[in-house]
Amino acid sequence: MKLPDCPIPSQNHNRIVMAHGGGGRLTGQLIERVFYRAFANQWLEQAHDGATLPPTTSRMAFTTDSFVVTPLFFPGGNIGDLAVNGTVNDLLCCGAKPLYLSAAFILEEGLPIDTLQRVVQSMREAAQKAGVAIVTGDTKVVEHGKCDQMYINTTGIGVLPDYIEIGLHRVAKGDAVIVTGNIGNHGVTILSTRDSLGFESTLQSDTAALTSIVAALLAEIPDVHILRDPTRGGLSSTLNEIAEGAHVTITLDEATLPIDTPVRTACELLGLDPLYVANEGIMLIILPDRYARRALQIVQNDPLGTNSRIIGHVTDDKRPGVVLKLPLGQTRILDMLSGEQLPRIC
Repeated sequence: MKLPDCPIPSQNHNRIVMAHGGGGRLTGQLIERVFYRAFANQWLEQAHDGATLPPTTSRMAFTTDSFVVTPLFFPGGNIGDLAVNGTVNDLLCCGAKPLYLSAAFILEEGLPIDTLQRVVQSMREAAQKAGVAIVTGDTKVVEHGKCDQMYINTTGIGVLPDYIEIGLHRVAKGDAVIVTGNIGNHGVTILSTRDSLGFESTLQSDTAALTSIVAALLAEIPDVHILRDPTRGGLSSTLNEIAEGAHVTITLDEATLPIDTPVRTACELLGLDPLYVANEGIMLIILPDRYARRALQIVQNDPLGTNSRIIGHVTDDKRPGVVLKLPLGQTRILDMLSGEQLPRIC
């Protein structure tokens, strides 16, 4: 009795198919042709289920994050470099030197492989620029319609010396607050691209790894109390988290806030507050006021920190909150973001 023919699926796909996540031949081809080719390094080439890394005698920092931004590509970046930069910056906020990343992909059936390759290439470039290696990862495929093209999870490991102590318990009355760049660029760029609003064509996401800024800052001023990247929820929500965790009042001076004119204009038109709009390439630095001017100079010497400003101080250590001082002397309470101004922002 002759068995019916069982057709062998074509191995030359230009789109993701379910078999790419099945653990067989197509999975191996995808890993070899897309991920290994882009991320090649001595740890990835071990080809284990995980990476065996060299020992360290330093303290370690460990973080993880997931990225679901829509659209995948936007002026200034894409989901790939956003994933690398965001995880690197989280390690930097611990005071750590970032070393290793993992990358896990959830791919939707039908995603063009060319799109995946563009994203992976941008991750490679971002990792090289940040000085980290992508050493392990994972790929899963879900049916068409079960996710929005691509989601990425990245986990990062870094090391930090014993003399670096960054934490909420160190924030004290009199500390200065520095922001390393303009506020709200990422969120407004995503919104404009997503909804084709046609804002200023030069506006783009600020996504970047701030490795050089933090390395230079900590090399000269080890007495930094807090580093935070104000991503979802924006500047106001991040400062509220710090104020509540440290039980202090932080007072900002509105006149010193660095906001691009296109961002300010867009927010006025859309009824948004730039203080609650997401950022992906700036950082908040809180440190003793006696170091503030030197710290600002260090940050401004870096190309990513030219628009940095001292924007406020810790003014009370008895009650938590964030206060905005207006130009005519009035004050306004800045609360945590209620709800979500811009979903799927990172």
